[in-house]
Amino acid sequence: MTGSEGSGRPGTTGDGQGDVRTRGAAPAPDPEARRRRLSEAAVVRAVVWAARIVGALTVVAAVLPAPRRVLGSELRSTLGLPAGLGLASLVVTALAGVGLLLATGLRRRKQRAWWVATATTTFLVVVNLLHVLDQRRGIGPAVLVVALLAALVATRRYFVARQDPGGLGRSVRSLLQFGLSGFLIVWVLLALNPRRLVGDPSVAAQAAHAALSLIGVTGPVEFEQRAVWLDDLTSAIGLTFGVVALVVAGYHLLRSPEPRPALEPDDEQRLRALLDRRDGDSLGYFALRRDKAAVFAHGGKSAVSYRVLAGVALASGDPVGDVGAWPGVIEAFLATCTRYGWSPAVLGCSERGATAWAKAGLDALELGDEAVLETASFSLDGRPMRGVRQTVNRMQRSGHTVEVARLREFDETGRMRVAERAHRWRGDESERGFSMASSRVADPSDPDAVIVTALREGEPTGMLQLVPWGRDGLSLDLMVRDPDADNGVNELMIAELMAAAKEHGVTRVSLNFAMFRSALERGERIGAGPVARGWARVLRIASRWWQIDSLYRFNAKFRPAWYPRYVLFPAVRDLPRILFVVLEAEGFGGRPPALLRLLRR
Repeated sequence: MTGSEGSGRPGTTGDGQGDVRTRGAAPAPDPEARRRRLSEAAVVRAVVWAARIVGALTVVAAVLPAPRRVLGSELRSTLGLPAGLGLASLVVTALAGVGLLLATGLRRRKQRAWWVATATTTFLVVVNLLHVLDQRRGIGPAVLVVALLAALVATRRYFVARQDPGGLGRSVRSLLQFGLSGFLIVWVLLALNPRRLVGDPSVAAQAAHAALSLIGVTGPVEFEQRAVWLDDLTSAIGLTFGVVALVVAGYHLLRSPEPRPALEPDDEQRLRALLDRRDGDSLGYFALRRDKAAVFAHGGKSAVSYRVLAGVALASGDPVGDVGAWPGVIEAFLATCTRYGWSPAVLGCSERGATAWAKAGLDALELGDEAVLETASFSLDGRPMRGVRQTVNRMQRSGHTVEVARLREFDETGRMRVAERAHRWRGDESERGFSMASSRVADPSDPDAVIVTALREGEPTGMLQLVPWGRDGLSLDLMVRDPDADNGVNELMIAELMAAAKEHGVTRVSLNFAMFRSALERGERIGAGPVARGWARVLRIASRWWQIDSLYRFNAKFRPAWYPRYVLFPAVRDLPRILFVVLEAEGFGGRPPALLRLLRR
């Protein structure tokens, strides 16, 4: 499962423009600060909903027939404007309404979103007041819009989230690129069809017509009766490019910063010190991924590691360090998200961690279960383990052996050979993992990692890498095998690891995380209802791409203890976006590389 970051220290945005700076340590936790944060959030929600209501009413007024006449011909006559501005007034007003309706930027407290919303509301105030003065509309809509403007001004101090440092430049560039493209296309169409135009319009007149088409205004060029289609075509092309230019520019203007992946060396050392002092969570070691960032509690007793993707700050596992310092570091993480307009989310935390995050205001949803093997109770004996036992015996009879060693026992040549072999076996397949993967193989910075190697007649055929879990545990990090290896090599390596665990001081081993395990299990029970069976069937179909069912069944072979893992999120409306980000972080999809390059230009 794989990822890419936000920064607890100076970090550079994805396009290299500007720095996104956060502090490595937060101020001391203050219970009053949490109450104040929740109170401010309630006020912001009220303003956002007011903006949505005004936006919805504005769009309705712009597109329904009767209000459209008011916004078109009547507004034009009120202001004494030329006939060509009828459609322009409709388009501008509709866009203003859509701008308020899509209040995501306001919900994240972005400064630029506040400025855009305030400017848009001011425009709507002017339009509504003109109608009131001309007695063409009642005073109700004007009062509603003025009230929204007053609320925005009164709550200005709550909208503090910083924007992408390079967003303004990309916004202007996008506006010019799309606008100029639409202008040139319309101008070329006019220039190539002189016989379909009335009279002989000058080049300047054609250019003016092309420019006005971007905002839906009828230009000075007139078309022959037989060329009405050309009039419609140029109008549609111009307006489409104009709207796209505004939308793309608005996206870049309001997008949250997405810093480059970077775990600062100092932060890595602080995280290692926290991991050495406490046993902690089985996923704790994966906080050391170098495409994550970290924020620390006051005094450095606890930390949250996270990665920023598509405006979501995705943390994984429980906070690292002293449990008593968790509330402080959680507040620090949430404050960092507010400062940069990120949506906070947590992937794969334990029940204890989920409780701590829930107390800070996030909602929890059970995502799956972690499989944990206990050395003291693990055995291949007995009927339930017959399948694994038979597989292991078959592999041993065919000449397979297994070696288990700490990475520090390898010399430099052996370590490099292990890393090269793992990369070769994985091939072109993208790295999978974020919450349960370290993103590195046989790295000298992980001397306590355990390497399990399967061999057949002296030739390696499979490998496991496990990282430390506290003082006496291991967490599975990587499982790879030679494409030509015999089936059963993974079962053999896990069985031999458990057999050698005691001599390595290991009492527990965390295997893979099985998503939706309980749903699959419920769907297979006798008497399961149609909903449970249907949901299990959907998950098995999805397993064709994401190995949901096969991973669960592989883990279940070893009769592990199952421990639930949760995903935490601010609100249900954020879940689809967060799950999309989780898929991207874990290496199962997300935004295509070409789109990422386009967004970061």
